[in-house]
Amino acid sequence: MSPDKQDRTEHTAPPRMGRLAAAAVFATTLEWFDFLIYATAAALVLGHQFFPSASPVAGTLASFATFAVGFVARPLGGIIAGHVGDRFGRKPPLVVAMLVMGLATTAIGVLPGYATIGVWAPILLVVARLVQGLGVGAQWGGAALLLTEHAPVERRGFYGSLVQTGAIFGAVAGNIFFLVLTAALTPEQFDAWGWRVPFLSGLLLVLIGIYVQLKIEDTPVFRELQHRSAESKREAGLRKAPLLEAIRRYWREILQAAGAFFVVNATFYILISGMLDYATKTVGMSRTSILWCVMAAGLTQVVTMPFFGALTDRMGTRKKLYLTGTVLMALFAFPMFWMVNTGSVPLVFLALLIGFTIHATMYGPQATLYAEMFPADVRYSGASLGYQFASVFAGGLAPFVMTALLAATGSSWSVSLYIVAGAAVTFVAVATIKERFRRDLYETSDAPVPAHAS
Repeated sequence: MSPDKQDRTEHTAPPRMGRLAAAAVFATTLEWFDFLIYATAAALVLGHQFFPSASPVAGTLASFATFAVGFVARPLGGIIAGHVGDRFGRKPPLVVAMLVMGLATTAIGVLPGYATIGVWAPILLVVARLVQGLGVGAQWGGAALLLTEHAPVERRGFYGSLVQTGAIFGAVAGNIFFLVLTAALTPEQFDAWGWRVPFLSGLLLVLIGIYVQLKIEDTPVFRELQHRSAESKREAGLRKAPLLEAIRRYWREILQAAGAFFVVNATFYILISGMLDYATKTVGMSRTSILWCVMAAGLTQVVTMPFFGALTDRMGTRKKLYLTGTVLMALFAFPMFWMVNTGSVPLVFLALLIGFTIHATMYGPQATLYAEMFPADVRYSGASLGYQFASVFAGGLAPFVMTALLAATGSSWSVSLYIVAGAAVTFVAVATIKERFRRDLYETSDAPVPAHAS
């Protein structure tokens, strides 16, 4: 055994992957539940609660614009967390992110509407949404690296995909909440106070944050970085400015990571949020029917994302499956809306099911692909920057762009072209990535790993 390998054995404990996976998925689910219930509320109720003087279309646009504000803050959250995560550990920014998100979400749940406090209502809503954005921007990198840096190398794709299921668990849980509330309450009760109930669950994240802080160890990769820095300055360890190092030396990889997320993020928010507004207001479906379709189709990703993540472990590549999903998403962009436009519940469900399945071919292996793109000492910074910057221009703007395109053209073909354009950006970005399949995650930027032939 080489000294380096022996050193790892002595200074890293075998990960308890079951407990780690459960904690990471549960934390990510609650984080995304808190972040995404805003998307559902924006489509259903926030327009007339906080922007009552606007027309129905303008009110929806205003609420979706506020939805997008949360994405504007995500890169800042990613920047801060990336620096802290590479400098002081993967766990601290994850814990802080959960606390911040929990408190901001609860604040939205108790925020008075426009009728009570006037213009301060939308102002405070924007502030709370910005804080949510900071929290979710900081969270993803910590949760993704908590699993990928603990996982056995031969199952890295599978465990990395589990982090991604948190987003769909959160979205589905949010839809279930709203589905139950709309069924149990009258429209007047729902508008008056029912929509607030899901936001009060933000307090649960505070408890989960405390649990992670007390019970979960930081990753063996980071602990070895600490050990190297303490033991010998000759070996690469912790960097004083990991964010600057990531931008200086890995700006191409950051841009590639951002481009790779473009169509993935845009179609996700079109599927879970934009479709709610489109199906109810344009197609004429009932709120309950479209919520059921989105919830049931989206829930299948709990199976498909781990499946595709594990499939990349067996294929020997993440990149090829990702590119396949990008092409399929572009090809399905028009048929998906043709099926939704029928208003037939079975066809709408099938359209969403196919859309979510194609989406899973990319989103499932994404966390692992990102982890393998960057060396250990700048991994949190690099992966977070790529992921969060794309979220501003893709995910955050997607429902807004969709609503604006529909209002301008009066037809869904414009949204389909928007998806095709996003797929083109993603295809170019992923095609130019030099894949490092099963990269040694302990390697630092001073000891690069040769690119895997792809």
